[in-house]
Amino acid sequence: MLVYPSGIDLSSRTLHHLSGLLAGRHRQIGCRWRRLTCGRQALLVLAHLRCGDTYARLAAGFRIGIATAYRYIREAVDLLAGLAPTLEQAMTTVRKKAYVILDGTVLPIDRIAADQPYYSGKKKHHGMNVQVLADPAGRLIWASDALPGAVHDLTAARTHGIPAALAADDIKCWADKAYQGAGHAVRVPFRGKGLPGWRQRHNRDHAKIRSLGERAMAPLKCWRLLRKLRCSTTRITAVVRAVVALELAS
Repeated sequence: MLVYPSGIDLSSRTLHHLSGLLAGRHRQIGCRWRRLTCGRQALLVLAHLRCGDTYARLAAGFRIGIATAYRYIREAVDLLAGLAPTLEQAMTTVRKKAYVILDGTVLPIDRIAADQPYYSGKKKHHGMNVQVLADPAGRLIWASDALPGAVHDLTAARTHGIPAALAADDIKCWADKAYQGAGHAVRVPFRGKGLPGWRQRHNRDHAKIRSLGERAMAPLKCWRLLRKLRCSTTRITAVVRAVVALELAS
């Protein structure tokens, strides 16, 4: 197989951060020798997450076996996933903000038509539903576990306990029409056509605030692995949490 040099649009700070985490992990488990150093393993993981390269391509490029590449990537993903904030930890950050923005996205996956629970009627493709909280500037604060794409945004938010957590701390939250009925803490635009002038103005002002939440989605979509996930659906939550941990660390 031919091998060629390539680049990853990440800073060396991200590489050094992950390399340091892996070094600490190796000391903890008493690992004496690896086919790749911590720095090379970190580079392998970032190439997989950021560029979406397959295990076979990475194994050839790093001159290791496919099974070894899989183990190294899984080890780092699980390590990073454990560092991503939980909803309770995110609430500590949210309490310091004037308000937060709640939004959901469906990450595409490779499933066939028979996998109906993963088919999103809204997006018209199979995927996994992930809820995201962003601050007023559109910076990512927290991302939820992944649920099947057929789950509605409101149901997903309730499953994760987001409306209840916001209401408990009396935190203002802006969201789109999909969250109608989430509770008094979640503010949504008016629904329907032919609305009175003041309601139309309210919806326009609401959209200006809520649109900033899209900025929190953009960094996630820059990790090309999340644009088309081909792994087991049971691993997607760990992958999302690993990406969130890297984004917050950078």
